[in-house]
Amino acid sequence: MKKITVIGANSYIARNLIYYIKKYQSGAALSLYGKEKAHSDGGENYTSVNVLDRDDVKRIDFDCDVIFFFVGKTGSGNGFKEYGEFIDVNEKALLNVMTEYVEQRSGAKLIFPSTRLVYEGNDGLLKEEDKKAYKSVYAVNKHACEMYIRLYHEMFGLSYVIFRICVPYGTFVPDAVSYGTMEFMLKNAGQGKNITVYGDGNIRRTMTYIGDLCRALYMGAFSESVKNDVYNVGGEEYTLRQLAELVAKRYNVGVDYVPWPDMAWKMESGGTVFDSSKLDGRIEYQKMRLETWISEESG
Repeated sequence: MKKITVIGANSYIARNLIYYIKKYQSGAALSLYGKEKAHSDGGENYTSVNVLDRDDVKRIDFDCDVIFFFVGKTGSGNGFKEYGEFIDVNEKALLNVMTEYVEQRSGAKLIFPSTRLVYEGNDGLLKEEDKKAYKSVYAVNKHACEMYIRLYHEMFGLSYVIFRICVPYGTFVPDAVSYGTMEFMLKNAGQGKNITVYGDGNIRRTMTYIGDLCRALYMGAFSESVKNDVYNVGGEEYTLRQLAELVAKRYNVGVDYVPWPDMAWKMESGGTVFDSSKLDGRIEYQKMRLETWISEESG
C-alpha cells in the first residue's frame, strides 16, 4: 500500500491529482490536508491544518512514501501589494513543513510544483539549467522555495522532486479549473465573447493537459530515476495567437489584439517552451493532444 500525503488538497492541481489517483491508481492510501474546514470534493481522511502554525503542522502524517505540497498563493501582480501574505503562504509554509519533516525523521519524497516564471524567456527551448529571471514576487517565491528544498536536501537529506510547470489546462473535476491562459480563453469564448490577446500573440508557451501532468507527478513521485532534481514537465508548443484562433474557431467568436498593459508587459517573461527531455527519458506521461481536447471539451 502506497501512503500519500497531500498538503494543500483543495488547490486546482491537487484536486485533479486526487481524482486521478483514486480513479486510475489502486493501492494508494491518501491523507489530505488543507486550510479549509472540508475537502472541496468530499475527500475522505481530510484534516484542516494551518501550515503557518508550527504546532499545527505536527498533525500532518509524515510517516508516508510521498508528500505532495500544493500550498501556494498565485497572481503575479497581486504580490506587490500583498507581499506579506505571498511570503508567508509561498515560503514560510514550506519551511514549516520541511522543518517538521526533519524533526520527525521522515523518509518521504517531497514533490513540489514550480513554475515557468522562474525562467528568462527566449525563442528556443528552455532547459532546467537555463538563465533565470524573476519578474514578480510570486516568481521570487518559487525560486526561493526551490533553493530552500535543495538546502534541506544538502543539510538534512530531504528527498525531493521539483517539477516546473508551464501552462496546465483541463480538469477532471468540473469546478476545479486553472486561472491560466486556456481557461481565460475558453470562458470568454463559451460566453460568446471575443478572445483578447495582448500584443501580436506570437509569444510561445508549453501547454500541458492536466491528465498528463497528473501522470507526471504520480509516476515521478514513485520513480527511482526521478529524484533529488528539477524537471520540466512537457506538453505541446503553441503561440498565444494559435491558441486563441483555435478556441475562437471552435466557438465561432473573434480574436481582439490589444496593447500590453504596462505592468503585465514588465512582468512578461517572453517565450517559455520547455525542453522536457530529462523527464521524458525517465517516464512516459504525455498522451493528450490539445486540439483533440478542445474538440471533446466543447463537444
